[in-house]
Parts: sequence; C-alpha cells; structure tokens
Amino acid sequence: MDQSILERVFTTVFPLVAICAIGYGYGRWRKPDLKLINQINMEVFVPLLVFVVLADQSVPIGHLGPMALAAAVVVLGSGLILWPVVAASPWSSKTFLPPMMFNNVGNMGIPLILLAFGDDFLAIAVVFFIVEMTLHFSLGVFMINPKMRLISLLQQPVMLATLAGCAFAITDTGLPNSVHIPIDMLGQICIPLMLFTLGIRLTSIEFNDWKIGLVGAILCPLSGIIVAVGVQQLLQLPNEQYAVLIVFAALPPAVLNYMVAEQYQQEPKRVASIVLIGNLMALISIPLTLFFVL
Repeated sequence: MDQSILERVFTTVFPLVAICAIGYGYGRWRKPDLKLINQINMEVFVPLLVFVVLADQSVPIGHLGPMALAAAVVVLGSGLILWPVVAASPWSSKTFLPPMMFNNVGNMGIPLILLAFGDDFLAIAVVFFIVEMTLHFSLGVFMINPKMRLISLLQQPVMLATLAGCAFAITDTGLPNSVHIPIDMLGQICIPLMLFTLGIRLTSIEFNDWKIGLVGAILCPLSGIIVAVGVQQLLQLPNEQYAVLIVFAALPPAVLNYMVAEQYQQEPKRVASIVLIGNLMALISIPLTLFFVL
C-alpha cells in the first residue's frame, strides 16, 4: 500500500474519530441533553450551510443533477435489495429498513467528504444531504407513519433553505460579502457539531439487541456499495464523483433514524442499537472504503 495513501486515509479518518472521541468524553462527563443542541443545529446551522452552498455562484449546481439522481437511487435501492432479507427475518421492516436506507451523511458524510476530497466537493456532499433529508422526511417517515402529511416536509427549515438557495442560484442573485460571511460562518458550525454530538450519542449505546445491530452494521454499507456500483454502470460518472458516491454509499446508519423511531415509538431501543453499533463498525468500514477509492 502506497505510504501517501495510508497518510491520506489517516489524516481523513483521525479528525473524525478525534472529534467523536471528545464528544464521547464530554458526554460521559456531563451527560448533556442533546435535544436543544440538535434543534438549533437542524433549524439554524444546517439550513444556513445548505443555503450558502446552493446560493454560492462559484458552485455549478446545475451540473449536480446526476449526483442527486445517483444518491436517490442508492437510498431507495438499498431498501429494495434488503427487503427480502427483512421478510425472512423476525424483525419488523419499519424498524430495520429505514436505518439501512438513510445513512449518516450529516454527522459523518459531509466532514468525511471534505477531508478526503477537499472543499471543491462540499456542494456534492450538501446535495447528498438534501436528497437524503428529503427522502427521509417524506418516504422514511411515511414508512413508519402512513398518516404523515406531505406539507410537513415543506415546513422543515432545511427544505426552506434548499428552495431559497436554488432560487438564488437560478436567478443568478449574488450575496454581498457582508451577508455571505456571517451565514457561511454559522453554517460551518454544523459540521464539527454533528461529529461532536455523534460522540455524545455513542455514550448511550446498548448491546441488548446486538444481533440486529451487527447485521445492520454489515448490510448498510454493503447494500449501498452494491447499488452504487450498479448506478455507475448506468450513469458513467467521472472517477472522482464515483469515488465520492462510493463513500456516501458506505456510510453507517444516520442518528436521525433513532430520533424518528423515538418520535413515532417504532422500537427506538432496537433502532438505537442498529445506529450506534453501525457507527462503531464504521471505524473499520470507512478506512477500508477510503483505501479502495483512493
């Protein structure tokens, strides 16, 4: 293995692990309530990041359609190919499938893509995040709660920021520096904060349902990568974009799955085991994926 690749993988993964570890240590020490932190992050910092990236005139948003399509196919395809597995298992599809489909592109994916590929790929990471959030708050919630109203999706701050950012990009409306700088600074807060709160979440891991957690930790990245390879045969993405898609597909389950399961009382403890064991296993799967794509 080329020494430069080893160093690149280490310098990509170590900051993520270090921030999570600091969050874990703080969580063990103070046991903070994450509800307010997550609310501020999802309602202020993340929407501002999404808006400023989409509204930035230097980012060719119009060229990212194939990446958005690829991300959507990876999310939906992961659920489709794992449906027979769930049908043959004793587990509920409402419990098992959403964590397999909706991965940790927020807490882990955005900072991972930035560190591995550079700032030029922030727009792609944000597009992945928007696609997944849109599907999660529509299809994902509908899978658990068929009575969900579509209007609730449009009321999410992230979706409002997406619409506003696209409007600025389409109309070629630039942001003055006096406005761009504070929005950008606040938006950048969400990236390390997501990793920090992920570390705090790991303090609550339970191994009571370790079997479903271990199965999910293996099948989540595996199914995503299988679908991503198939997508590449159809879309023929440039090599760097394909590498980013593989990293996205290999991410572990999103922490948001646990929050949604808790909200709708869909076996939240079992979903927590899937999510947290999956993120612990990512310490192995993510470096292996980076070795492959780099």
